[in-house]
This record gives sequence, structure tokens and C-alpha cells, in this order.
Amino acid sequence: MTPFVAEIVGTALLLLLGDGVVANVVLPRTCGHAGGWIVITFGWAMAVFVAVFAVAGISGAHLNPAVTLGLALAGKFAWASVPAYVAAQMIGAFVGASLVWLMYRPHLDLCDDPASQRAVFCTAPSIRSPLHNVTVEAIAGFVLVFGVLRIEGPATKLGSVDALPVALLVLAIGLSLGGPTGYATNPARDLAPRLAHALLPIRGKGPSDWGYAWVPVIGPLLGAALAAGVVEKLL
Repeated sequence: MTPFVAEIVGTALLLLLGDGVVANVVLPRTCGHAGGWIVITFGWAMAVFVAVFAVAGISGAHLNPAVTLGLALAGKFAWASVPAYVAAQMIGAFVGASLVWLMYRPHLDLCDDPASQRAVFCTAPSIRSPLHNVTVEAIAGFVLVFGVLRIEGPATKLGSVDALPVALLVLAIGLSLGGPTGYATNPARDLAPRLAHALLPIRGKGPSDWGYAWVPVIGPLLGAALAAGVVEKLL
């Protein structure tokens, strides 16, 4: 498996399990309906754990354009490989979101709330205020990339358990910082599934909220750049 394919596979797993837990909680007549925020945050953390240990040994398991950017800015990743990684992450995120649609299609069609249908695929703010929303995403993105940059070295000693620090980092971000915007922290995680929502047939779905789509892209990238700068200049 090449790093390009590994990033597709890893990001697809991330979205399949991450968007999957959202679907399980918010859609009607699922076994996990109304499970709550704790279930969603733990589900996303476990999605990160699975995706990271699955492909870390091949591609480094970036799975996130913000992580790729942060590593490149910090001199830990070749700039020449950035476009291919980002493309792979976008493809993988679209595939993962589409698989969630396939698994939960009857429940999506039964849902009479377009906002809940869209929430399966992408994020939305609790209080819509673009400047505040992008600031929140930048702070969450900073914490994510700063944490990733401070995790020393590749997985070597504990096998799959080496993916646990990143999963716990995502869990902490979700529990503490996820309330205002749903903590996208990953441009591919939000943008590609939003496109899937726009393209896939879903009964009664509303608009894909493209007016907000720039926030979970720009915010995490700003946070990643800041995290790389802090690590380089101060640490």
C-alpha cells in the first residue's frame, strides 16, 4: 500500500466510524438514538484510534490537511507531498461519508429534520457568528496540531496502542472545546462529507449550508499554522 492509498483508507475509516456514531445518535429508530454528546465524542476518539493504527506505519496517518500543513510548516514533512496527501484525505473523507449514507440511508430518509440529516455529514455552529466560529475552530485546531507535534517519534514500542495518545487528544478536544462548533478540526472531515450530503440522494434533505463551509476549513488551518510556529519558536 502506498502512502497515498493509505491516507485514503485511513481517512475513509475515520469518517465511516466518526460520522457513523453521529448517525447512530441523531437519526430516528437506530439502536443508539439519543445517546448524547458523550457517545459522539467517544465514538470520534475511537474512530481516530482505529484509523491511526491502521495506516500509521505506511503514511504516518495524517488523515487531516491541518495536520499535514502543521507537519510541513514544522519541517517534519516534505512540502512536495502535501498536495497528494490532501487529495487523498478528501477522497477518503468522501468515501467514508458515502459509506455512512449507505448504512444509514433508511434512517436518513425517515428523519424529518434537515439539520439532523446534515449533521451526520458535517458540522454546524451552536450559535452562528462567523468570527467567533472560526476562532473556536482555530483554537481547537491549534490544540490538535500542537499535541500531534509534541508526540515524539513514530509508533514503535506498543503496536496499535501507540495510536492512543492521538485518540485521547481528540477526545479531550471534543469534550472540552466541541460545544460551539462541533469541533471539525479537520478541513477534509467537513468539506468532503458536506459535498457528499449535497450529491447523495436523501429524502427531504435541506441545503448543505455552503455559507458556513469555509469556517471548518480556514479555522483548523490557521490553528495548525500557529501550532507549528509555537513549536518552532518556543520549543
